[in-house]
Amino acid sequence: MRILHTSDWHIGRTFHGNSTLDALADVLAALVAQVREHEVDVVIVAGDVFDSATPAGPAYTLLGDTLVALNEAGAKVVVTSGNHDSAARLGFQARLLRDGIHVLTDPVAVGEPITIRDAEGPVHFYGIPYLEPAIVRQHWPDAVLRTQAQTMAHAMGLVRGGMAAHPGRSVAVAHCFAAGVDATAGLEREVRQGGLDVVPLSVFDGPDYVALGHIHGRQQLTDRVRYAGAPLHYSFGEQSKPRGSWLVDLDADGLAAVEWLELPVPRRLVTLTGTLDEILSADNVAAHAEDWVCAVYTDALPQAEPMRRLKERFPFCAMVQHEPADVVERVERSYSARLRTAVTDTDRIEAFLAHVRDGRGATERERELIRDVLDERVAAEALV
Repeated sequence: MRILHTSDWHIGRTFHGNSTLDALADVLAALVAQVREHEVDVVIVAGDVFDSATPAGPAYTLLGDTLVALNEAGAKVVVTSGNHDSAARLGFQARLLRDGIHVLTDPVAVGEPITIRDAEGPVHFYGIPYLEPAIVRQHWPDAVLRTQAQTMAHAMGLVRGGMAAHPGRSVAVAHCFAAGVDATAGLEREVRQGGLDVVPLSVFDGPDYVALGHIHGRQQLTDRVRYAGAPLHYSFGEQSKPRGSWLVDLDADGLAAVEWLELPVPRRLVTLTGTLDEILSADNVAAHAEDWVCAVYTDALPQAEPMRRLKERFPFCAMVQHEPADVVERVERSYSARLRTAVTDTDRIEAFLAHVRDGRGATERERELIRDVLDERVAAEALV
């Protein structure tokens, strides 16, 4: 059996205020083409189908169209809910879908497999929706469920019980933060890295393959436990991470091979660092005018209207940050303490500038302007 493992579509998410719906539609169309090209039997979507518990209408349309297209390309589809999804809304939609598309959102049913057969016999798919301990402990009152680790361990215990009752190959699908994740891989924005949320890898012992979601960069934790990551870059921190999905082959004995399939990147992300003039250079514009741009300018002082100037050259500039290359050592004096030592108006202005510019006072040109303004004020008062 050939399985395509994907996750974290986040339909409806914006990128610095820009819609990603059209870009995601293009990428998901490429995913459908891969299913057809590689003769995929089953597509897994491991949670965070939507970016919001209350997605807008176009998000539902894109999901429905994509699931139907995957099925028409020859694949069964197994979808679980993530922490961004409303399990109730996603589960309700499942009843409206055609045969061959399975949306698994009920925590009580984690030990009950979706069984799909190939020439070698049955493969049992166990879907584990995102499990918030405080919400799901009502279903298992006899279990101690205070942490994600405890909750996932209980759910995987139910999965292993299902495996004992249903002999054959097995695949588990879950949405959580597993131990061993590379922190640079593109962590979910809500992921807490404290011990309470980390699920030990031993929890996933048993199935032939474990398809995880929640991390936005691909991860291979073991040969049989992996994250596929998100199909789009949803932050500049993810820009160097490949986008794609895992192509998983099961033979009669279990896991046979896993291959990474790249997905297209509709618009590249790039971070440009340097002075504002360097970032705006002709070479940069020629290379990155069509990219999403994060500009980190290193001028000693904040520049006037940097975003406006950047957008004139980079229409898709989404973010600008000021990070001076030479950081002046801070003098630990309060603004009021600086004012107490100021004698003249010039001193007071100098103290203010140093206070709001990390210790940098006026430049020589600024001092000239300050003197001119103060002289004009004195002259105006003399005429009154």
